[in-house]
Amino acid sequence: MLRLQIAIQEYRGNMTIVHKDGNINKNADVLSRWPLPKNIDNPAYVPEEVSPQIPIEGISVTDLNTTFFEEVRNSYTQDRNCSILCQLLTKECKDNSLIHALDEI
Repeated sequence: MLRLQIAIQEYRGNMTIVHKDGNINKNADVLSRWPLPKNIDNPAYVPEEVSPQIPIEGISVTDLNTTFFEEVRNSYTQDRNCSILCQLLTKECKDNSLIHALDEI
């Protein structure tokens, strides 16, 4: 192994040794059978490009107005189709008469 490393030392900047699985690479050479570590100790290591992190400058917390959600909830009960759909979704056993009561769209 050391002789191979010395022999290819002058080409190190121009080549990359890549491990190939034995099913793909049928040559029984030392360099292709021993995968190189994917860390800084490997001279052919190329770090993955990581997108820069954007720091959060500030977080604002607001209270939600509950009256808005109450109005939405009440509007569901006032609309006939929404009311039927809410009943269907809350029941375990689906009532066919409720399904037929929906308006055709």
